[in-house]
Amino acid sequence: MASCAVDGGCASDYIAIAISAVCFILLLLRLILPFAIHKIPLPKRSSFWIPVIQIFASFNLLLSIVMSVNFLKFEKRHWWQSCYAWAVWIEAPLGFGLLLSCRISQAFQLYYIFVKRCLPPIRSYIFLPLILLPWIAGAALMHVKKPLNDRCHMGTQWIIPVVSLHAIYVAILVGFTGAIRHIEFRFDELRDLWQGILVSASSIGVWVAAYILNEIHDDISWLQVVSRFALLVTASILVLSFFSISSSQPLLSQISLRKREPLAFETMGQALGIPNSGLLLPREPAPVIDPNEPLDKLLMNKRFRQSFMSFADSCLAGESVHFYEEVHELGKIPVDDPVRRIYMARHIIDKYITAGATMEVNISHRSRQAILTTSNLAQPNLFNDALNELIQLMKMNLANDYWSSTYFLKFKEEASMRSHELQQMTSWNSPTPRLSSVHGVDDPFHQEQEP
Repeated sequence: MASCAVDGGCASDYIAIAISAVCFILLLLRLILPFAIHKIPLPKRSSFWIPVIQIFASFNLLLSIVMSVNFLKFEKRHWWQSCYAWAVWIEAPLGFGLLLSCRISQAFQLYYIFVKRCLPPIRSYIFLPLILLPWIAGAALMHVKKPLNDRCHMGTQWIIPVVSLHAIYVAILVGFTGAIRHIEFRFDELRDLWQGILVSASSIGVWVAAYILNEIHDDISWLQVVSRFALLVTASILVLSFFSISSSQPLLSQISLRKREPLAFETMGQALGIPNSGLLLPREPAPVIDPNEPLDKLLMNKRFRQSFMSFADSCLAGESVHFYEEVHELGKIPVDDPVRRIYMARHIIDKYITAGATMEVNISHRSRQAILTTSNLAQPNLFNDALNELIQLMKMNLANDYWSSTYFLKFKEEASMRSHELQQMTSWNSPTPRLSSVHGVDDPFHQEQEP
């Protein structure tokens, strides 16, 4: 026991390493399975790279504990095996500090979008390095002062500031979570978030206790073995719970294995789209399109909008019509459902309004800034000015060419066919006299005929 407590290689050490390896594999599966099984498209911007950075930080944290707390028996011959490489730089700024900073960055976005109802004043790629600076400064200070011994343990005077830094970041995360506690998230997201905070805080408490015991009592062999076992196991549970219990459902986090709820129908007719009357009528009447009508009125028709969108896409100018489509869908969300409206508005801004967006639309600087600096993402007329500008552009650049295109000809043919089918269905549904071979009062279908 005494030998492996100092040099590493105890049976409990290998068990702890196996547990951490299983937890990290589960972590990777939580990242990959939604895209591999459910064919979920890759999210954009911070919704993608923040979870990936969390995976990177989790791997660094677990590996740095294994390398710096003598789990494996090996001689430190190279510089990259030194205590300051693993216990200072990789474990703190690139491990635990980076992991907490990612979660704080997500909570910061939630707070501004759903509490302040405006875009965060600092983008995630700027906010994340800023809150990571204290960890980098602390690691640089320890690298200069050299407080670690040959077993990567620090003195008692360094324990208090190191533990305090960990506690401050946990308190910041809990504070942001408390600020958004009144929001009604989708899929009980707030409840899941608090569960994640509770599990993570409990793991951090045990982890800090094991960390302190391992650092201070390095002369007690059995305590060294037990404390480093608890240190690695609780760190493994911590990184898995941090990632598995998502806190970013309103931001379209795709790191979830939840499936959409199946639609429930009371009758087979509802499932087939048949109304209660039993008449097989088309859901939408065949539109009558007049090219002389205003374009904004024509775009209200879904079939025309889809045809016009296909034409615009063929001209590599479809972003304006796609923007109209999503703003039109936003208008269907009730005003008394601000969470859904804010989520949808944020999605539209990231996709069409932000500079360098994947489908950035051509609008004036005034309209763009009015949207980006709005104080209320849930307001109904947020995109009205931008929409009016884009409708004018579509009138000048797309409308005239569309009327002479094959897309419009195909649209007219389909409208004519639907109109013909509607006439046939109407004739089929008209009442007709029933024939019966039964006569007299025994005939339940007997009808008096006019002479």
